[in-house]
Amino acid sequence: MSQLPNKHHRPEATYRSCSQSLPLDILWLPRSSFRPAEGELADCVLVVGVSRPKLAAALLSVTLLSLFLTFHVLYDSALYSIQAASMASAASENRKMLLSQESDTRTISHPMALRKRLRPPKQPRPARRLPQALIIGVRKCGTRALLEMLYLHPMVQKASGEVHFFDRDENYALGLEWYRSKMPLSFKGQITIEKSPSYFVTPEVPERVRAMNSSVRLLLIVREPVTRAISDYTQLRSRATPSVPAQSQSTGQAIANTAKPFEHLAISPDGSINVAYRPIAISLYHAHLHRWLEVFPREQILVVNGDQLIEDPVPQLRRIEKFLGLEHKIGRKNFYFNETKGFYCLRNDTTDKCLRETKGRKHPRVDPTVVTKLRKFFIQHNQKFYDLVGEDLGWPED
Repeated sequence: MSQLPNKHHRPEATYRSCSQSLPLDILWLPRSSFRPAEGELADCVLVVGVSRPKLAAALLSVTLLSLFLTFHVLYDSALYSIQAASMASAASENRKMLLSQESDTRTISHPMALRKRLRPPKQPRPARRLPQALIIGVRKCGTRALLEMLYLHPMVQKASGEVHFFDRDENYALGLEWYRSKMPLSFKGQITIEKSPSYFVTPEVPERVRAMNSSVRLLLIVREPVTRAISDYTQLRSRATPSVPAQSQSTGQAIANTAKPFEHLAISPDGSINVAYRPIAISLYHAHLHRWLEVFPREQILVVNGDQLIEDPVPQLRRIEKFLGLEHKIGRKNFYFNETKGFYCLRNDTTDKCLRETKGRKHPRVDPTVVTKLRKFFIQHNQKFYDLVGEDLGWPED
């Protein structure tokens, strides 16, 4: 009986037919050497074996380098994707925050604009600034009261005392930096005000003020001239002392003058008005204002009615706030009438304040005929002043 051939059996010749001559050490084995599998199979299986060490090392290096490059590309790709997603999320959050903080929807085309908008604001710092407004006079017309009233405004800072920078040569020689050092600390946007009443009557002052700031605002407070002259005399008399230094003849003469009655000082022995007497000379407002109007335009000088400021401060202060470009902040809530002193005192959110005892001192009695004579003398001078300021202040003429 003939024997059927096994399908997994291969004749010996097959081994010889699988042998090939290749440059590598490669072994071809017959399929029958492995586990049988269903279906038609190839006659030979390739088994690679590298018997040369240098070639094996080269192949291993190439394989490892390929794996490294593959993993590096995959890592960079994953990292870029994560960063892109994070940046997109942050940009979305910034846009939401910006839209929630702003009522308007303006488009920002430049990336620096968004950076500036999100940057926290710098804290303002106070500094000493040269005054933007000056109370130039007039003496005994309420300059101190005016300054204290304006100081009620939150946007006003004041010099603590009369600096006398422009009217005293020894101070002016020290320069603007010395003057600045006498000013209070203020924030940007606030107005610094200094007052020295003798500025108004000192000839050199207008040019010196313009040299500092040609756009400075000037406040000139005036009162009825005869009343002002009597008030001036009253203050000079209160400062007189009984002892006179022997070496000071001029000082002795001034004290001797204050010892005389006002009538004897204001009226010359021949019955004419003594215009050389300083309280009378200062009340000739038009003579001094002329010098200022030669240097500054009229719109930079505000004339404040001192008599009305005493009787009702608020209307005059409203005019001043507008003149200085300030919002109206000072009102009747800031004042109360002091029955003992006879004038208004100041009030803010924390305290009440009246001027010093030396302010509002009682005037001596002056002969009514002298008062009438002085008022008649001042009629023409007052009219010249009215013409300069463009306003009739209605001062009495008898």
